[in-house]
Amino acid sequence: MMARLVFGLLGAAAIFAASNYGSEIAAWHADREARLKAEDGWLSLAGLFWLHDGSNPFGKDPEDEIALPDGPAHAGVFHLDRGKVSVTINGATREVKPDSDDIVKVGRLRLLVIQRGDKYGIRVKDPESEARLHFKGIDSFPADESYRIVAKWVAEPKKIPILNVLGQTEESDCPGYAVFQLHGREYTLHPILEEPGAKELFYIFKDETSGKETYPAGRFFYSDMPKDGHVVLDFNKAYNPPCAFTPYATCPLPPPENRLAVRIEAGEKRYGH
Repeated sequence: MMARLVFGLLGAAAIFAASNYGSEIAAWHADREARLKAEDGWLSLAGLFWLHDGSNPFGKDPEDEIALPDGPAHAGVFHLDRGKVSVTINGATREVKPDSDDIVKVGRLRLLVIQRGDKYGIRVKDPESEARLHFKGIDSFPADESYRIVAKWVAEPKKIPILNVLGQTEESDCPGYAVFQLHGREYTLHPILEEPGAKELFYIFKDETSGKETYPAGRFFYSDMPKDGHVVLDFNKAYNPPCAFTPYATCPLPPPENRLAVRIEAGEKRYGH
């Protein structure tokens, strides 16, 4: 009698833990889609224009170099001079910092400056973009706790080259690598730090579902920093890069070290298929 009771309690605990984990992943996906669908989320991208030295006029007039879907016919001018970007709008000129929260508003649009290598561009965000208005949601593999893996962490700081979809390569800080077991074999993943002082590790990886069930160029996920020589890799939180939803993103691609010869049947599936 006592044995049946103990096994019954253990079974109930296992079911409860699995249910809790499934709820955690469902909540994570709901939050992910909410951020994606936000007025200034990735789905709002509606244009990317690379600047040339000198004046780059913008407005709704199709003759403007930066032709916009909203706002005045001739809204203003971006100036690029020796690696500095400024904007003249409404009779005033000010510097605009790349890859920051410094926004130029034109009608319903938000214009931001980005820098990729030696290239400077204007990213256009439109809450009425086609991608945002027609978003259908993202399919995912069922949550599977076996893809939440406690990996061994090997601290080995170095720089690794990360190629992006523009064909540019950037040397990124890699603090070490994770060693993990999956389906009876050992694999490694090399994360990078997105910025100095980053509080999370960022993984760009590709596996044998890429180009089939999942996005061809690979997927992303984050983990907490290593603790006591280990790091937790949760592939159920692997997600599509912005380039899966818009042609106006400049996504990094997986380094050779992160091209895994195994199927990772967890996380987001290929969008629109």
